[in-house]
Amino acid sequence: MTETLSTLQPLHDASVRGFASDNYSGVHPEVLAALAAANGGHQGAYGDDVYTRHLQQVMEGHFGEGISVFPVFNGTGANVLSLQSILPRWGAVVCPQTAHINVDENAAPERVGGIKLLPVATPDGKLTPELIDREAWGWGDPHRAQPLAVSITQTTELGTLYSIEEIRAIADHCHARGMHLHMDGARLANAAAALGVPLRAFTRDAGVDILSFGGTKNGLIFGECVVVLNEQASTGLEFLRKMNMQLASKMRFVSAQLIALLEGDLWLRSASHANAMAARLTEAVRGIDGVQLTQETRANAVFAILPPGAADRIRKHFRFYDWDQQTREVRWMCSFDTTEEDVDAFAAAIRRELGS
Repeated sequence: MTETLSTLQPLHDASVRGFASDNYSGVHPEVLAALAAANGGHQGAYGDDVYTRHLQQVMEGHFGEGISVFPVFNGTGANVLSLQSILPRWGAVVCPQTAHINVDENAAPERVGGIKLLPVATPDGKLTPELIDREAWGWGDPHRAQPLAVSITQTTELGTLYSIEEIRAIADHCHARGMHLHMDGARLANAAAALGVPLRAFTRDAGVDILSFGGTKNGLIFGECVVVLNEQASTGLEFLRKMNMQLASKMRFVSAQLIALLEGDLWLRSASHANAMAARLTEAVRGIDGVQLTQETRANAVFAILPPGAADRIRKHFRFYDWDQQTREVRWMCSFDTTEEDVDAFAAAIRRELGS
């Protein structure tokens, strides 16, 4: 078979940079190389391939033996599958009001997963045992969906960070009430880099039962995985993954990306760099008149309130999202490929538009 090179020409300007989302970035070159290495020849479909089997070993290196790994297409799929596998049909999930499953996943947990969400208002996107108890009640009442799981996000949607001790306190609180603990780890690598600890320290060792492990926001083309950390808590994932259209036929290409990310230190290098760029941006805008930082920068997200009209003027140069239009709060995200020059140019644009 004759091999030919693609004639596709770039349709975008690769010099354009933004701070809207770490999903805007391209693919890490080491991940692209891993995909090329996994290509060619034939491998079994639907996970019956050497790459998916090897991914299990790689994950065991991070989380220990006795876990199960289920590669999926995306984060919403990972979250819905995780929660379905730890809940009966009548179960409900306590989560922060700002949780991705509550705000950004349309109605996937409810419509696809058949799961009742019990959101709790929090000042910083983090739950505590006391906040959980606002919705963790009514067991045995047939008129109330039974609160049998808690979902937390690390790092949170507000860029904040749980300590190991905070997660352990939540896990103990959940387990004492017969509830399971799910962690949405879309930016789990950023959390590990910020805490300076191994992935296992604030997940399995802290009492998390099941984990949605994110890769797309840390340099993958696509792909996340569900990691069952407590085999007693989860059932049926082999079937749920197919039912929910998250079973990739050519799964080796999801697994190969995750191997490239996790077998060495790429996951940590990339996340540490993104965090460092967010810290640089925070310091660069801290002294600008009109910029009010609203959350402590712990990972790769910066939140700020801007004067009326300022966000739209700045967006003529760099794209980013409004977080709360009523309060004029915005979110700026840094990625594995954000450069110091990007940050400095963005800060200069903010300073220029605010007249500082």
